[in-house]
Amino acid sequence: MAAGGKSFLADAGYGEQELDANSALMELDKGLRSGKLGEQCEAVVRFPRLFQKYPFPILINSAFLKLADVFRVGNNFLRLCVLKVTQQSEKHLEKILNVDEFVKRVFSVIHSNDPVARAITLRMLGSMASIIPERKNAHHSIRQSLDSHDNVEVEAAIFAAANFSAQSKDFAAGICNKISEMIQGLATPVDLKLKLIPILQHMHHDASLASSSRQLLQQLVTSYPSTKMVIVTLHTFTLLAASSLVDIPKQVQLLLQYLKNDPRKAVKRLAIQDLKLLANKMPHTWSRENIQALCESALHTPYDSLKLGMLSVLSTLSGTIAIKQYFSSAPGAAATTARSFDLVKLAQECCYHNNRGIAAHGVRILTNISASCQDKDLLPLEQDAVFGLESLLVLCSQDDSPGAQATLKITLTCMVKLVKCRPHLSQSVVESLLTQLHSAQDAARILMCHCLAAIAMQLPVLADGMLGDLMELYKVIGQSTTDKKQELLVSLATVIFVSSQKALSSEIKTVIKQQLENASNGWTAYRIARQASRMGNHDMARELYQSLLTQVASEHFYFWLNSLKEFSHAEQCLTGLQEDNYSSALSCIAEALKSYHKGIASLTAASTPLNPLSFQCGFVKLRIDLLQAFSQLICTCNSLKTSPPPAIATTIAMTSGNDLQRCGRISNQMKLSMEEFRNLAVRYGDLYQSSFDADSATLRNVELQQQSCLLISHAIEALILDPESANFQEYSSNGAAHVESEYERRMMSVFNHVLEEVESLNRKYAPVSYLHTACLCSAVIALLKVPLSFQRYFFQKLQSTSIKLALSPSPRNPAEPIAVQNNQQLALKVEGVVQHGSKPGLFRKIQSVCLNVSSVLQSKSGQDYKIPIDNMTNEMEQRVEPHNDYFSTQFLLNFVILGTHNITVESSVIDSNGIVWKTGPKTTIFVKSLEDPYSQQVRLQQQQGQPPSQQQQQRTAYSRF
Repeated sequence: MAAGGKSFLADAGYGEQELDANSALMELDKGLRSGKLGEQCEAVVRFPRLFQKYPFPILINSAFLKLADVFRVGNNFLRLCVLKVTQQSEKHLEKILNVDEFVKRVFSVIHSNDPVARAITLRMLGSMASIIPERKNAHHSIRQSLDSHDNVEVEAAIFAAANFSAQSKDFAAGICNKISEMIQGLATPVDLKLKLIPILQHMHHDASLASSSRQLLQQLVTSYPSTKMVIVTLHTFTLLAASSLVDIPKQVQLLLQYLKNDPRKAVKRLAIQDLKLLANKMPHTWSRENIQALCESALHTPYDSLKLGMLSVLSTLSGTIAIKQYFSSAPGAAATTARSFDLVKLAQECCYHNNRGIAAHGVRILTNISASCQDKDLLPLEQDAVFGLESLLVLCSQDDSPGAQATLKITLTCMVKLVKCRPHLSQSVVESLLTQLHSAQDAARILMCHCLAAIAMQLPVLADGMLGDLMELYKVIGQSTTDKKQELLVSLATVIFVSSQKALSSEIKTVIKQQLENASNGWTAYRIARQASRMGNHDMARELYQSLLTQVASEHFYFWLNSLKEFSHAEQCLTGLQEDNYSSALSCIAEALKSYHKGIASLTAASTPLNPLSFQCGFVKLRIDLLQAFSQLICTCNSLKTSPPPAIATTIAMTSGNDLQRCGRISNQMKLSMEEFRNLAVRYGDLYQSSFDADSATLRNVELQQQSCLLISHAIEALILDPESANFQEYSSNGAAHVESEYERRMMSVFNHVLEEVESLNRKYAPVSYLHTACLCSAVIALLKVPLSFQRYFFQKLQSTSIKLALSPSPRNPAEPIAVQNNQQLALKVEGVVQHGSKPGLFRKIQSVCLNVSSVLQSKSGQDYKIPIDNMTNEMEQRVEPHNDYFSTQFLLNFVILGTHNITVESSVIDSNGIVWKTGPKTTIFVKSLEDPYSQQVRLQQQQGQPPSQQQQQRTAYSRF
């Protein structure tokens, strides 16, 4: 985990001063000006790395201008290097500020006598099309070069024409006729026609252009029936339809026609490939007739390779809305059974095919039909799907070739999907998996364990009898010596943890520990401990962390493992809670808190500037505060016995008009307790909002902690503080929500039970009696008895996103203020770069960035004037959409009051669902507002008692000229 975090941060170039950007550029500039060609080339090819490290416009602009100079005066090899750099750094091109100057330097080479230099220039212009789409001189050069007699130049012109057509509507409309003339012209060689045709895929800017391009392609398909020509033309046809959208149904029909009637295998393969593209992009445009035609072709083809392709298209469609249309729009759909459909016949025929790929697509289609058409009576179909899956499982689990493994993955994914939507099939599916585990290859066993764990997470189907099988297998694997052994130990341990939902028996723990001592390395033991922490088996996790403490190389890792050991011990203390024994509950919580405090100290020591462990620290601090709040609540409930209301409490309540006063001091304590739980819920909400990179299970875990705080605060209010206005409707849980894990299932059942208890008490008894306090204490104990789950994000960061801001103007020294006159406005430019780790957008993507600018007056200088309240502060917010991970915007700020102002710029992120995430960062600069000289002069004269001179009174902005 630490290594993953470290490498990402190192790549992002954190913690380095801006000075380094200038010195790096100077270093490369020195290389560019070297007399040796090798050094110049080396300097050029190092530019993309520089752009990656310092992605702000000021540096990128300077660097590209230097590269343009090299392009202008260098030889063709250097130009080629500059071209490659430009193509690699395409997303940085829009940050060039002096576009005209850059283009002028590059464009000067187009007038060279060397056709190769002209060709490289054309490719350079094509690569820059996104920033100069409407440059007429570039358009003219491309048109001219298409008529060149040099092949290299013509190919470069075709490349540039394709790029400009994609960006510019005017260019596309202008070049379309020229391209069609060249394609239809007899003088144009065939290989050149094959290169020209793909340009037509970009003619989608308006309907008439797309229509004329389609007509031309239609003519070409009929006029030039050679294989190569038909393949290129059909593929261009498909891409044009996919971009213009309106012609997709026609295109599907055309491709199906070629698939059915054209005897050439290459053309059929291309038709299948394009149908797959359209099935992925626009499944809802496929009619029942289209799917029926594809089914018939698949049923009648004698070639396995073509059948595999057609089935792959059908299996893609079967997972979309198209499958529902196929079944619902059938003629006489009500009368026919599911089995009489051609698609179902095809899938059943293919389920037991001797080609693994075809069989996999067959069972996938059956699974998808069973999952999406739940309103139909599909019992025979379900059975077919299960039998097909089981036969594929037997076939693939004995074979460790890559193809078999890929098929096995599809099979197991289908099993999980089928069990999810048809829970009554889970028993037979799990039994077949367990039976097959004993004889399977190790690579297949790992995948099967993942599948078993996924099924067991959704449905608690693994009974104790099955656990015995797993334990036997664990002993067998511990004695084997294969390379997959470590991975398999982790996977099997996960299944065991998931399936033994309550606590692990001592026998299971002994077996796992024995195998780990005999056979594993420390990393395997750590991964198993991590899984134990996720599943709530904290005693097992604690022992494993303890055994690993002395096996790590750095003190940061030691402190990290020590903190995990302490947290596991703390959670283990809470498993000893008993229902009605409140004093022992207090001692258990105190013991847990002791371990948690030791753990948080160790966790703080494990953090480094590059890996600050902010989520982990935040989560644990909240857990500590939650346990303290629970402990305080139990003490408050006990105070009803130790300090009951005084005899005159009723009289005090009547005189003060506050009915709660008759309960004595407990009412005030309960109010404080309720506020504490509400405050904790808000803090859990903040933690949730700051975890943009967390996986959904971790976020759900944080949400459940927040809900438990809200539940207790609601219970206090409903039972004691305000029983009349308590509303139970908004808190009643929706039973339809799908539960992803055992932890969530148990938490939800506790929530429902507590709400029922509170509601029944609320109706029967007036507050405050011992029944009310007992109900609250029982709720606390019930919540604490569910073992806490430490989810993936606590250990591992799979997605990494950060934002880097640059403000201008910015002072040379961060503590130094920027001087602004109070009668002027400051234009603050905020630029930012979004930086990603190795898997950008794995869980959620950034849609836009929200920038919030606020200013606060730190110290006043000069007299107090009466100033309108609007001018006192600056509070502004803007949303910007990053383009190629870069964004910039400007704010106009007023500083009417003289003195030092503190400006804070804070960024937050909005994802594609419109949810706001407070990711940061927060940047601060200081501004010193100074009095403008004219006002200062007038004020001084007024102080000295002189009237301002006539000349000064008439002074305007023009007077100084």
